[in-house]
Amino acid sequence: MDTALAQRMDTLWRMESPVLIARLARMLGGDVGRAEELAQDTWLAALERWPVQGVPDNPGAWLMTTARNRAIDVLRQHQRVAGQHALWGSELEPQALPLPDDSDALQDDIGDDLLRLMFVACHPVLSADARVALTLRLLGGLTTEEIARAFLQPEPTIAQRIVRAKRTLASRQVPFEVPRQAALPERLASVLEVVYLVFNEGYAASAGSDWMRPALCEEALRLGRVLLHRLPTWPQVHGLVALMELQASRAAARVDAQGHPILLPEQDRTRWDWLQIARGQAALGQAVALGGSDDPYVLQAAIADCHARARRVQDTDWTAMAALYQRLALQQPSPVIELNRAVALSRAQGAAAAWPLVEQLAQDPRLHGYAPLAAVQGDLLLQLGRGDEARAAFLRAASLTANAREQAVLLARAQAVPLA
Repeated sequence: MDTALAQRMDTLWRMESPVLIARLARMLGGDVGRAEELAQDTWLAALERWPVQGVPDNPGAWLMTTARNRAIDVLRQHQRVAGQHALWGSELEPQALPLPDDSDALQDDIGDDLLRLMFVACHPVLSADARVALTLRLLGGLTTEEIARAFLQPEPTIAQRIVRAKRTLASRQVPFEVPRQAALPERLASVLEVVYLVFNEGYAASAGSDWMRPALCEEALRLGRVLLHRLPTWPQVHGLVALMELQASRAAARVDAQGHPILLPEQDRTRWDWLQIARGQAALGQAVALGGSDDPYVLQAAIADCHARARRVQDTDWTAMAALYQRLALQQPSPVIELNRAVALSRAQGAAAAWPLVEQLAQDPRLHGYAPLAAVQGDLLLQLGRGDEARAAFLRAASLTANAREQAVLLARAQAVPLA
């Protein structure tokens, strides 16, 4: 297979596999594991035929038809046709299946199937790690190897995590459906959490030698846009998409040509993606218009927007940002949010105003071993003229982070502190 065809087929798989798995899972009564196996079997058939016969004019329709035929064979082999006929109706009749290249083959509720799959993969019965891995596998079309590489985990660990997740869904008989209106907020919160976790790991890698993992940011944005398309009246969905758009707009300015980090105050803001910022601001405006001004994702997006509106770092409205962090802390109490509020407060009113809050946070056991706390202490101590203590704080922060790029930045900051 030549390189161009291989790349095209890889792209097709990432685009089409979530659709295939979603439709197959619905046909198979919610059996996500079996649906994924059939989708992979279908893709193997494409890999065998397309390099010889050529890629069909409508590859998605070809894949869907082949996958549905295989699903029907499975249903018949298990002698479930009689019991399922009333439920599936004509979808079990071979003559009703579309032809491989029928342009109308995908004109159905695949979007709803995709939404169902998202809610299943992000179900609260699974641990956060399992939800992330399963979501990237089923909805991102990523291989187990790619997921393991992204999160710096051994491939067998990720494989077992995915297998256990599928078994849990099957044993708990998790229904393949979008929750009813009353249960939707809680379940949607789980979905949004997973998307946010994926984005954060891409935006600020927790470990390894890379400062960012752009592919994870892009995948989270894609999932967020799918949600936004299907749930356009939910302000928290608009808020999360706004937050991700605004944060991702800085990606090109966050690293230099060698991949070294560039911190926010030193970034060349002309390299920010201003079209993406406009998309984020539009989503933020829609979230507020829908009544979501106090939603945590909307508040975080508003904080990101404070940065986006400042064409120069000295134009940043730190007072407004500190107030937004205070509102966020009321909605979502967290020492990390309070730490960020302290940073904004130090920019607005000076290090002396923020230092008591940081000293208080240093006593919180939840922040013990938290590198950003030590880094903020170093910043404030330096501004307060306590150089030796600042140097020690930066060194402590460097020892606590698992990200090599961040560690290098912190060590450089420690070395840059003037000797007393």
